[in-house]
Amino acid sequence: MGDFATAADVKAIEAESPWEARDVARTMHEFLSRAKAAHGDRPAVSYQLLSAPDAPARTLTWTGLHAAVTRAANLFRSLGVGEKDVVAFVLPNTMETVVTLLAGAVAGIVNPINPLLEEEQISAILRETGARVVVTLRPFPKTDLAQKVAEAVKFAPNVRHVVEIDLLTYLTGLKRLIVPLIRPKNPFTHSAKIVNYHAEVARQPADRLTFEDRKEDRVAAYFHTGGTTGMPKVAQHKVSGMVYNGWLGQRLLFKPDDVVMCPLPLFHVFAAYPILMSMIASGSHVVFPTPQGYRGEGVFDNFWKLIARWKCTYMITVPTALAALMQRPVNADISSLRNAFSGSAPLPIELYNRFKKETGVEIVEGYGLTECTCLVSINPPDGVKKIGSVGLPFPHTHVRILTSQGAIGFRECAVDEVGEISVSNPGVYEGSTYTEADKNKELFADGKFLRTGDLGRIDPDGYLWITGRAKDLIIRGGHNIDPAVLEEALMGHPAVAFVGAIGQPDAHAGELPCAYVEVVKDAKVTVEELMAHAEKHIMERAALPKYIEILPELPKTAVGKVFKPDLRRMAITRVYDSALKAAGLQAHVADVVEDKKRGLVARLAHGEKPDDAAVTAVLGSFTRPWEWRS
Repeated sequence: MGDFATAADVKAIEAESPWEARDVARTMHEFLSRAKAAHGDRPAVSYQLLSAPDAPARTLTWTGLHAAVTRAANLFRSLGVGEKDVVAFVLPNTMETVVTLLAGAVAGIVNPINPLLEEEQISAILRETGARVVVTLRPFPKTDLAQKVAEAVKFAPNVRHVVEIDLLTYLTGLKRLIVPLIRPKNPFTHSAKIVNYHAEVARQPADRLTFEDRKEDRVAAYFHTGGTTGMPKVAQHKVSGMVYNGWLGQRLLFKPDDVVMCPLPLFHVFAAYPILMSMIASGSHVVFPTPQGYRGEGVFDNFWKLIARWKCTYMITVPTALAALMQRPVNADISSLRNAFSGSAPLPIELYNRFKKETGVEIVEGYGLTECTCLVSINPPDGVKKIGSVGLPFPHTHVRILTSQGAIGFRECAVDEVGEISVSNPGVYEGSTYTEADKNKELFADGKFLRTGDLGRIDPDGYLWITGRAKDLIIRGGHNIDPAVLEEALMGHPAVAFVGAIGQPDAHAGELPCAYVEVVKDAKVTVEELMAHAEKHIMERAALPKYIEILPELPKTAVGKVFKPDLRRMAITRVYDSALKAAGLQAHVADVVEDKKRGLVARLAHGEKPDDAAVTAVLGSFTRPWEWRS
């Protein structure tokens, strides 16, 4: 890499050529054709259904992947998909998921959907995107995905075909004989036609597209954002933004002989763009272990052995997965590993330090958003890593920190002044980020800078720091939870007058949903009753509050709105005090102050002063900073 260590290097790369003039692929099929021409018989994607280091694995070369994607794209076109029609998929990670993601974008617009969503939410996304084809699993033991999708399709009238992938093709020996005998039946109650994926792709030509691959830039993907709660918004991604993510990976990071371990789901932009698109651009080799990735059976226990098996040079991770990995010994030769990339939620400093000590491997933290077709900034692997920062904005990405100035519009913030992070780059679809026109209103500053809703600052070296969220989202292990979902559910209880839902700090998930409640005058209700009410009325398991507290009165602003910074202070105090007490340390949170650069900071007081290292070991697992009160 070598040429991306400082902000000056970014400027030098930008000076080579404007983005529009760069020689990059103009269509998804051309992108794959270039990879095939350059890397042919080299491995492109490997997949293993089971997590054991000696489990059978399947690998496609670049030539093989190109053929599989060409066939699947031809199949989708034969099912009536035009370039403005939507191919949705509701799938765990499989080799066919990789192929479907790419082929859907070649034939039309691909719409990956989180298979962990409830059927009502899947159905709502299918209606919002007007999907014509849905690709999912054929009924299979130990998963109810086919049944869930069948139910969702019933209420999505545009869906004409449900294409089924059979996991049986991955099984060998006795298991392959037993599954057909115990396979669950699917009581289809929708009118869409069922299509056998493997049988039908085999009929299609692999050496050419059966349709014209027009070169004009167009929307080729719809990704739902949030979506674990409430009705998800759908972001639109153009081919140019997808290719831009891949170009960044190839230009700054990956070489053809790199091997990347990616146990993240392909319905998430992190796996789809910074990883898969970078593989296509660079010719590197990506490994996807098990349908559930990190959640898969035995993945954490076998993780280091899998790194050794594939001689991985990079691993892709998120803080919750890192925390789980650190509870297991490094029990294999991982000397091939050069870097770990972490995203989706802030990385606690203590976790960073522990990981580096145990593995000798550096974690590189970055920042991206579904709305920007992902990548925005990264701590440069060859430059100074400022722990807690999300690094330097990428070449051809312009980040401005803005603060609104009443009727005049926006003012650009000074160095280290906190404002709203706003982004313009080839991944930002100006004016049309979301499929729903109403959701794009007031989303852009000066017509082209996407307002992210994240608060942050840029330091004198050009590094970006995230200090809070204007949008109040609760981020639980990388899943976005809208606090309004909790608030509306609890407000439905007759005894409740006001609710403030926030994310309370959590050492494992980053944040967990928590609610503070003020009850109606003279009403009587217990926390247990409120919990039971929440369980009944909140569909999404991840959004259930982990903690509810009834206060005599919630803090409010002058206009009577619940004032959440005070609730966050209370939660930080409670969680940190409890962690310090559990560790037997004579320290407690004296107050939580707002720091212009760091957001909310817990200030500790002490009896006999415990040693700094002991306190750091406890509080370093959380993402919010702390200091001693002077």
